[in-house]
Amino acid sequence: MTTEPNAIGWLRSDVSGERQQWDEARIRGLAHRLGYDLRKTVVFGPRTDRPLHRLRMLVSSLALEAVIVPSIEHFDGGEVPAELVAVADIITVSPENTYARYSTGRVPEWLEG
Repeated sequence: MTTEPNAIGWLRSDVSGERQQWDEARIRGLAHRLGYDLRKTVVFGPRTDRPLHRLRMLVSSLALEAVIVPSIEHFDGGEVPAELVAVADIITVSPENTYARYSTGRVPEWLEG
């Protein structure tokens, strides 16, 4: 058993497109650098039914501390869903940012624009 916190990588194949392998490698690299035990990388497509629900179920069933994504563009509307932030830290690779469980999922105003 590992003492590192558990995480998964997550991305949408339609957003990554031809960069999917690169995005997966970047997720692995960031997880390693931040000290996470990356359990797996989950890829959803545009036809995945109830993706947020599925992701939340993975977080619960695997007792995850974090979900690592290439960017917030992989979430609908380009915003981290509050219901996901409520159960795990969300970490983006680019730009590197952590949306902690107590966060709203929005970028702070001082970082916008």
